[in-house]
Amino acid sequence: MSTIIIGCGNLLRRDDGVGPTLIRRLWALGPPSGVRLADGGTAGMDVVFQIQDAKRLIIVDAAKTGAEPGTIFELPGAEAETPPLTAINLHDFRWDHALAVGRWLLKERFPEDVTIYLIEAKDLEYGVGLSPEVEAAMERLAALLVQNAGGEPQAQGMPGG
Repeated sequence: MSTIIIGCGNLLRRDDGVGPTLIRRLWALGPPSGVRLADGGTAGMDVVFQIQDAKRLIIVDAAKTGAEPGTIFELPGAEAETPPLTAINLHDFRWDHALAVGRWLLKERFPEDVTIYLIEAKDLEYGVGLSPEVEAAMERLAALLVQNAGGEPQAQGMPGG
């Protein structure tokens, strides 16, 4: 495996579910050869165990910075790594903590290239479905990721289906 794309977020909090929704969209498109997709949901510790031996890691999540909803931010993983705070529990362990722990735990098996994409959320209230602005941004990002990861998607359906 050369690339893993992990979508993080809560599908039950509207735009916060953009990461897992993007993963489902990429499955529908069919990821390029050599790309593995993972729904990171809200379990940050799971990210650590998904990334070992990948050369490239891409994480997609929602953000709330005050920017225009649907704005896509790209940042290097090293800028997003946050060592876990003292006395943190698994409910507070996020993907940014997982990056720091993963670098320490996996050592040479940690991905060489880590990129984070954050999509500015409009609505983080309880509910399902993305706002139109966030859905449009997710579609743009999905197309970009397929193009950057290897060009044309492979024809395939959802796993297990």
